[in-house]
Amino acid sequence: MPDVVQDGAVVSLAYTLKLANGEIIDYSEVDDPLEYLHGAENIIPGLERELTGLHVGDSKEVEVQPADAYGDYDPDEVEVVERSMLPKDMPLQLGTVLAIQDDENNLSEAIVRAISAKDVTLDFNHPLAGQKLFFSVQVLGVREASEEELAHGHPHGPDGEEDFDELDFEDFEDFDDDMDEDFEDEEDFEEED
Repeated sequence: MPDVVQDGAVVSLAYTLKLANGEIIDYSEVDDPLEYLHGAENIIPGLERELTGLHVGDSKEVEVQPADAYGDYDPDEVEVVERSMLPKDMPLQLGTVLAIQDDENNLSEAIVRAISAKDVTLDFNHPLAGQKLFFSVQVLGVREASEEELAHGHPHGPDGEEDFDELDFEDFEDFDDDMDEDFEDEEDFEEED
């Protein structure tokens, strides 16, 4: 396999991810790169498409629209639930990310956006929904994926162990805090007394 980014290749990337306001929300450095399997939907589609055809050593600035990242922000994904429907020991603070299980045992994550004496407003949108994303990327390495990696749909570490960190933005405490500040200014998401 040549040193070109293509389907079936394990790609090593250094990257910096910024929002439109210039805030850096994630990065991976040269000495600790992100590895992913190209064509296996390990990363957002807008970034994967822009990396196709690059060679080892190439750098690129990539702007990804919400539709090619985490989708548009959907107000219908915000629900107000009665506090009594949540476990009494569940931590309830603005910005807390909760794991919610539905009647069919499906798990999803929601961010607490407002709290009142009776209700809690839960936002099931991805924290980066509706955001335009700006990547600075450098291709550090490209290799052919093993049959096992292709079967599993992600790369394994050098010793064959599964060692895959998907480019995912679920655990941004600082970013969530910033989002909380934005929502506190909006009438629909104000904390009630």
